[in-house]
Amino acid sequence: MSELTGKKILIISTNYGTETDEIGKPLEYLKEQGAEVTVAAPEVSPIQTLKGDREPGPTVDPDLALASAKAEDYDAVVIPGGTINADGLRVDRDAQRIVAGVAGAGKVVAAICHGPWLLINAGVAKGKTLTSYPTLQADLANAGATWVDEEAKVCPANGYTLITSRTPNDLPAFNRQILAALS
Repeated sequence: MSELTGKKILIISTNYGTETDEIGKPLEYLKEQGAEVTVAAPEVSPIQTLKGDREPGPTVDPDLALASAKAEDYDAVVIPGGTINADGLRVDRDAQRIVAGVAGAGKVVAAICHGPWLLINAGVAKGKTLTSYPTLQADLANAGATWVDEEAKVCPANGYTLITSRTPNDLPAFNRQILAALS
């Protein structure tokens, strides 16, 4: 039996601009750990990933539309970065609803790189200690969060757990913290 057998995890993305490794590596890792992983995007059409916001990477096929995803169906939500992806997700009402719902249900919310932008717009960043891609430091501070420069920051928050990380280089630590929070 794998560590995450029986756990349901939702990875949310836009259909364009998601950092290749930040969606692919958690997807692969969490499945290897036994989790049932669902990918949701605004449209049920391929997600075009990008390597460093420029070079096209492989596509990822979403399982359902963000509008159809229900927070109560999942133990955790994972938010990959990529500047273009994160900028689109933070203004997506369904993405905001899902993140607020998962947090409100006392579950795990994990965001990497520029993904914490969505934490701000979903109303779950204020008063928390988080990390992110360094350029989000002022955005998080302006939203009432404390920013730290750590490869992965776990912040227990009002009954739920926030896990944040900086860059694709930090994916091993990010993935380990998700595993630890759900085990």
